[in-house]
Amino acid sequence: MRVLVDIGHPAHVHFFKNMIWALRKNGHVVKVTARHKEVAIALLNAYHLDFEDRGEAYTGLFRKAIGMIQIDIRMLLIARDFNPDLLIGIHNPYIAHVAKILGKKSIIFNDTENVRISSLLTYPFATTICTPDCFREHVVPDKHVLFQGFKELAYLHPKYFQPDPGVLKRVGLSEKEPFAVVRFISWGAIHDRTLQGIDRNERTAFVSELEKYGRVVITSEGKLDPSLEKYRLRIQPEDMHSVLSFAHLYIGEGGTMATEAAVLGTPAIHVEADADGRPTGEMCGNFTELKTGYDLMYYYASHSDALKKAVEILKNRDVKDEWARKRDVLLMDKGDITAWMTDFVENYPQSFYNQRGGNVR
Repeated sequence: MRVLVDIGHPAHVHFFKNMIWALRKNGHVVKVTARHKEVAIALLNAYHLDFEDRGEAYTGLFRKAIGMIQIDIRMLLIARDFNPDLLIGIHNPYIAHVAKILGKKSIIFNDTENVRISSLLTYPFATTICTPDCFREHVVPDKHVLFQGFKELAYLHPKYFQPDPGVLKRVGLSEKEPFAVVRFISWGAIHDRTLQGIDRNERTAFVSELEKYGRVVITSEGKLDPSLEKYRLRIQPEDMHSVLSFAHLYIGEGGTMATEAAVLGTPAIHVEADADGRPTGEMCGNFTELKTGYDLMYYYASHSDALKKAVEILKNRDVKDEWARKRDVLLMDKGDITAWMTDFVENYPQSFYNQRGGNVR
């Protein structure tokens, strides 16, 4: 089988890498294309995954619209040359468009609700849409397949990931010293336009309060105020999960990193509000399950409410042991996502009908 996988975000590298290696080991030909985003490219290089650059990242509605056409054309030319049997991506309109044009099959993975424009540009053209079983948004039933787990377990399950204590030493941290990871995002995506996180004018005070209870390191997509630059975590992107695993707390605006922390057994607090002032976590199936089902994550609209919970967690000397036990329960409930993905792709489209109790057509 010939498979084309497109990478649009750094987290996609992690999600697909084990599946790509497994498919190649099993004799399949896998071509990787990637959006020109610095961290994603660095990760692909770090994991020695050969790829073809399919274009830069665009900002602003007008440039994104023009960019979509340009990337569609670029991806179409790449796909025609490669001639894949199957095209795969995460909530990826380009994969869906190109597969439809070429008369090929596409598999789209997604775990993010309430991104209407992206869904409208993707779902109608996709052949199959795979989501976690906690997904709360309606998907056309004839295309929809559910898997049991969180996409982050495709790369953070202990079968595939063990944290490296040496990473902490390289960045000046220690397992013996409690520390918190704070995440600030750029708010550049289309679906971020109506959302808000930690008030930029309150960031310094926010970090100063956390620092009373341990070290604080910051990972940020953009520039930081001079007062916060000293907290910036300077690290190779492939080492970030080791830092998250040893941290006593993750708190920030990044949803993917919040879920990663939670499934690693690190207390996670997501800070984000919609236009009506509600915590967006209430509308995300993976967030609500991690909170109500496993007590591994919390989410707040207000950074002041989030900060109160953060202080409570940082004061708890047994928090890592408590969260490790909660994570063990999670791992007993959820499956091996990489193994499921690999099997689903290798046996597609029969696997789709098997999932739905039917036969291939």
